[in-house]
Amino acid sequence: MAIPKDYRSSGVDIKVEEKSISALVSIIKETLKFRKGEIGAAIGDIGSFSGFIEFGNYALSLATDGVGSKVLVAQKLKKYDTVGIDVIAMNVNDVICNGGTPIAFVDYIALEKTSEYMLGEIAKGLLEGAKQSNMPIVGGETATLPDIIKGDGEGFDLAGTCLGVVEKDKIISGKDIKPEDVVIGIASSGIHSNGLTLARKVLGVEDYPELLIPTRIYVKQILELTQKVKVKGMAHITGSGLLNLKRLKKGMGFELELPEPPMIFKKMMAAGVEIEEMYKTFNMGTGFMVIVAKEDKDKALSILNKYYPSYVIGKVISEDVIRTHIKGLDKRFTL
Repeated sequence: MAIPKDYRSSGVDIKVEEKSISALVSIIKETLKFRKGEIGAAIGDIGSFSGFIEFGNYALSLATDGVGSKVLVAQKLKKYDTVGIDVIAMNVNDVICNGGTPIAFVDYIALEKTSEYMLGEIAKGLLEGAKQSNMPIVGGETATLPDIIKGDGEGFDLAGTCLGVVEKDKIISGKDIKPEDVVIGIASSGIHSNGLTLARKVLGVEDYPELLIPTRIYVKQILELTQKVKVKGMAHITGSGLLNLKRLKKGMGFELELPEPPMIFKKMMAAGVEIEEMYKTFNMGTGFMVIVAKEDKDKALSILNKYYPSYVIGKVISEDVIRTHIKGLDKRFTL
């Protein structure tokens, strides 16, 4: 079987997916008018990292996500004790992008067949992720669906929903972002939990243990940062890679100088995946990005570096493009 050179040839066509999602959202947006003037009324539009509803002086934020085909890596290795961390990370990292504090979580586990051992192992990861996020898991749903869920041995799917809270006047929407603001990157732990459909087909089984490294949770450092520094925007770099920056403020662009990517990503490029495709699919070593004013850069870095390696990666520009230079590889491209 030929090695796929992009996400589309691995079975995931982002353009078709975006068109399909637009069809869904165009109808769902009609619900945003419900509960106007009441607790629970929608704040803002659909499309940010989390959605908001009214709750008195506060806004409640909601994010939902899964771990995608990372479950197939877990099944192949018969190791299930870390994907629970991933499902919490994918949700809490979205909630903090808009200034929210994660306060509760519910999980959804669908099984090909009931397995006490597997559920116990998944629960270990859920506990660790909740601990890192300082957040209770208040419920969930487990379903055995043998006609729907198939997998490598013991099939399962894993998803969850996170509830967050923020004072309404402290929502971080990106509206204050302006040219010359500084972009700070925070290192990822590896591939995290997206792009695995492509990665599994490009890499060998010998790389699977590295693919299973849990997604990094950024909650503690970001909550400390937002308490001490005016943060203008944040992006969780998951599916669509660098293009997540375009969700922050229409009309603004970015000029980036990114560090050389970790070896796991270079292996995929060596196998034939184009560099632009890589940066539109994976985090490439930088799992989270923060935008602050120039004068707040040093203070922000001193806080962030107490937790995970953090570094200046560029600035905001007035042109609606992402100009990128990869240091070490001396590669340049524009998205």
